[in-house]
Amino acid sequence: MASKDVVEYQSPARRVAGVAVVAFLVLYLIWTILPIFVMFVSSLKDLLEAFRIPAVGDWSGIALFFDFAPTFKHYANLFVNLNFGVYFMNSVLAALGSALVSVVLGATCAYALSRTEFRGKNDLFFWIISTRMAPVVAVMVPLYAIFRSLELVGSLWGLILAYTTFNLPFAIWILKGFFDNVPYAIEEAQMVDGATRMQAFRSILPLVAPGIGAFLVLCVLFAWNDFLFASIIGSGGAKTLPVATKELVQPQNIQWGSIMAAGVVTTLPMMLLGLLIRRYLVTGLTMGAVRE
Repeated sequence: MASKDVVEYQSPARRVAGVAVVAFLVLYLIWTILPIFVMFVSSLKDLLEAFRIPAVGDWSGIALFFDFAPTFKHYANLFVNLNFGVYFMNSVLAALGSALVSVVLGATCAYALSRTEFRGKNDLFFWIISTRMAPVVAVMVPLYAIFRSLELVGSLWGLILAYTTFNLPFAIWILKGFFDNVPYAIEEAQMVDGATRMQAFRSILPLVAPGIGAFLVLCVLFAWNDFLFASIIGSGGAKTLPVATKELVQPQNIQWGSIMAAGVVTTLPMMLLGLLIRRYLVTGLTMGAVRE
């Protein structure tokens, strides 16, 4: 078969735009990766080595940044002396627990809103998402009073419930779009054959699994990075990594090495999770974007 040579003409303006886009992406990559890289390297240094900064304009002094003997004493200090193993598990349990509860409740509510018609449905749907629009600080005081009366302040159950309260409206809003994208004829055919509504619901779950999985990850990220709920509702017996890291800053002593190590311990699990599921995350988030 004869090959075809295709010459694509690009105008100068289009080439300049392409170079500008590439330059922007490179700068954005440096802007986002550089702080994490500096944090990781600084967590392996002694305090004097971490603060060894070259003079302004002395580009040859940049080599000093990489001239150090690696040490893991800051990580040992976190997990041996500062109890960060417990705080790490608190973050894991609170994030996973709230994500699972949010997805289970959100999926059932979203399915009901997607498959039923009743008066005021759109108003109810808008009211659900409007509860998510309020700033967290605006509802923190009444939430704290309710949680304290229920003796949930300082417990992991309280923290899981607080995160669920925050994530559930978002879950219903997002997951409804995924169910809307599944043809109702699939369930009708099963119910004609004698399946119950719940059985029909379970049968279409594999079709929306990428969307549910993507939102599960988003819920974990929201809960893992939260500081406000964790510092107020979780204060006491349910301290998480962000709160424990903040307490390393004291008026009389700032533990810079341990702060850098805590930053790596907090950041690394979410970065690895994002890399592992990035393909499924994109698929899930774009799943309900196009309707036929």
